[in-house]
Amino acid sequence: MTQVAIFIGSASDDPIVGACAKVLKQLGISYRYTITSAHRTPERTAQLMDELEAEGVQVYICAAGMAAHLAGAVAARTIKPVIGIPVAGSPIGGLDALYATVQMPAGFPVATVALNGAKNAAWLAAQIVALSDERVAGLIRAEREGYKTAVETSAAELEERYA
Repeated sequence: MTQVAIFIGSASDDPIVGACAKVLKQLGISYRYTITSAHRTPERTAQLMDELEAEGVQVYICAAGMAAHLAGAVAARTIKPVIGIPVAGSPIGGLDALYATVQMPAGFPVATVALNGAKNAAWLAAQIVALSDERVAGLIRAEREGYKTAVETSAAELEERYA
């Protein structure tokens, strides 16, 4: 079963969104990572969603730049959580993608992470999966402890250096 679907609007999004797949892989969360476009391949998007819905997918992550309609198109076809990653790939620095991703009509929400926020999209998806999977919840807790330890170690080194 695929737990998380990651859709990118074009291959040019991969250098940013590939980090999302790496986090999910690290956590042992099953995912499908593919290219589909709300505009250029709407039939493919619908077919992929039909397959994933039948499999029991839990979360969708959609990344796109410019008009960034992919997350909204997916949200229109499911009641599963949809996370949008606005990709900064336009001459206006990604504001168009950010606005397109966050401005959804009532009843069709898209949880939106920062511009190019692929890692946080994966972590948010993992937190959703962790609601019903204690193994994933434990991995998230352990990772956060690692972050805490890293900050404390860096703080001690800095304080010693400047004492």
